[in-house]
Amino acid sequence: MSRSERRARRQAQPAKDDKTATSGTPRRTVPALLVSLVVLSTILAGALLVLRPASPGQERSIDALVADAVAKRVKTARLLDEDARVTGTVAIGEERARKFWTAYPRSDAATNDLLKTLLSSRAKVTVDAQGDKTAVRFLAQFLLPIVILANLLALIFALSSPSRGGGASDFLQFGRIGDKREKKADKARTTFADLAAAEEAVVELSEVRDYLADPRAFEHMGARPPKGVLLVGPPGCGKTLLARAVAGEADANFYSLSASEFVESLVGVGAARVRDLFRQARATAPSIIFIDELDAAGRQRGAGVGGGHDEREQTLNEMLVQMDGFAPTEGVVVLAATNRLDILDPALLRAGRFDRHITVDRPDLDGRLAILRLHARGSRLADPENDLPRIARRSPGFTGADLANVVNEAALLAVRSRASAVDYVHLEEAVDRVLSGPKRRAHLISAEEKRRIAHHEAGHAVVAAALGQAATIQKVSVVARGSGIGHLAILGEDKSILTRPDMEAQIAIAMAGIAVEEMVFGHPSTGSEGDLGRATQTARDMAGRFGMSTRLGRMRLLHEQREVFLGRDYLSTRDVSQPTMEHLDLEIRRILDEQEARAREIVVSNRTALEALASALATRETLEGPELSELLESVQPLIEVLANGAARSPSAKKAAARTPSAGRRTPE
Repeated sequence: MSRSERRARRQAQPAKDDKTATSGTPRRTVPALLVSLVVLSTILAGALLVLRPASPGQERSIDALVADAVAKRVKTARLLDEDARVTGTVAIGEERARKFWTAYPRSDAATNDLLKTLLSSRAKVTVDAQGDKTAVRFLAQFLLPIVILANLLALIFALSSPSRGGGASDFLQFGRIGDKREKKADKARTTFADLAAAEEAVVELSEVRDYLADPRAFEHMGARPPKGVLLVGPPGCGKTLLARAVAGEADANFYSLSASEFVESLVGVGAARVRDLFRQARATAPSIIFIDELDAAGRQRGAGVGGGHDEREQTLNEMLVQMDGFAPTEGVVVLAATNRLDILDPALLRAGRFDRHITVDRPDLDGRLAILRLHARGSRLADPENDLPRIARRSPGFTGADLANVVNEAALLAVRSRASAVDYVHLEEAVDRVLSGPKRRAHLISAEEKRRIAHHEAGHAVVAAALGQAATIQKVSVVARGSGIGHLAILGEDKSILTRPDMEAQIAIAMAGIAVEEMVFGHPSTGSEGDLGRATQTARDMAGRFGMSTRLGRMRLLHEQREVFLGRDYLSTRDVSQPTMEHLDLEIRRILDEQEARAREIVVSNRTALEALASALATRETLEGPELSELLESVQPLIEVLANGAARSPSAKKAAARTPSAGRRTPE
């Protein structure tokens, strides 16, 4: 079969499916059921009216009727057998008569006694068996309710049919995944041209596109294409967009769903849905199955409290069988995305299942610039050639989703301020909003609190400048954002690795705020909670993970947490003894104390620059640009002494830190 014939067959298949799904049968059935329901309800109402007992005249009790019969005042009497009532006339005076009705017990003995009493009174007595009401009663009390209930259930299922979506029909299709194929009319086609900063991933996925376009070419060359491709990376890096671009490039059917849709409380439902999904994909090949958040159904088997989860493990077993069961020429490729590769079952990651792992990481400087230009196509920027590179340098660590949010937030800010175009001020504010949240303009603080916050943030800036990072400080502010009370924007670097001096500088900058508060005000405050948390975690990583402690040696003591409910073992042996953990705590404390003393030494020697910066902050609230650079020019750099007695400044630290001969730093 040629490629054009396969494409025509594939295009015809969705049309056939859509015709079946949207056929006119449900549309014709619903009105018919509604009409029949109305007619049956009308008939039932009429039958109930017919069955209503006769009630002419005044009601009389059975005792009063017997007394009238004994007194021979009853003129006429008619016994209605089906209604169990007596109707007739009773004399009032000599010439007047009045109609009455009386209900009597439904028993043969009571009926016979009443009949004898009426006959003895010389009244004209007749008996009506009411045979027509017997058939009406059977129709109204038994047959019509059953037919109406059946019509009502049929109407409910017709209204909630799969072509109309959801409802009671889901119960009948509990073991089916439903139609997860994205319709081309519902979503615009995405190609590799819509991607940026993903060149390596595009190269790897181009092979999948070529295979879906012409599977026979791979078979002819004896090559086996990958059955599964696993996209690994932090959230927001474009894993789903990459999968959709592959489907758009190959012009293939795209089935997109989350792994959590397989997992149900009933055992076996998830496995049935996996079978149904792969059946649909094979029927409409070439197809791409994209499973987002694979770790929801692909966690390690036999782990966790109680030995695991039976339903999830059966779902995973069926997924393993389906991926290992279809032939290479079927034209079906499974793409999956996860940010928790460490908890996936090893059977999923072996060759023959997810053959290829593609890391989709945060973009570098050039990648961020390309992503910003991609998302800025539809925005009206005042100076994109100059503004976008500056924003790319200001946003290290941002994902593609973060950068898209920056462009969108900047456009919203421009609309809010009624500007004619999006300028750098809007983009800069958007970066701050993404990093720290919007400004809390309603957050009122006293003059003393503002002075404390100003000294706190000034301490961070002075220590960063003394450690050679003056050129990277972009903004210092005491304006509250999000949950924070101040803000220091430092232009970070795209580093793959950090050295010990880099991490020590991070701790010193974080500890600078609390050191300044103790020096100026005599005691710390609760505003240093976030700084202490970051500093403690960095010190813990230095001593326990990266072997940067001479006391503990080159040994990794801390490992990733074994989350029991995320697919890890409940029982695990300890790798480190208790005395070693106590030494680790002491080493963390030593690192924090040393860097706090280092920060205190810097702020004491630069007290004049600190006070000038804090005073300007308390007055202006936000400092940036040339004004900030001018205030930081007077900060004296910290001179460090090496083990060989030589001195160096922070500007020479970056070069010396990369050489193995550099000795251990000691405070001056």
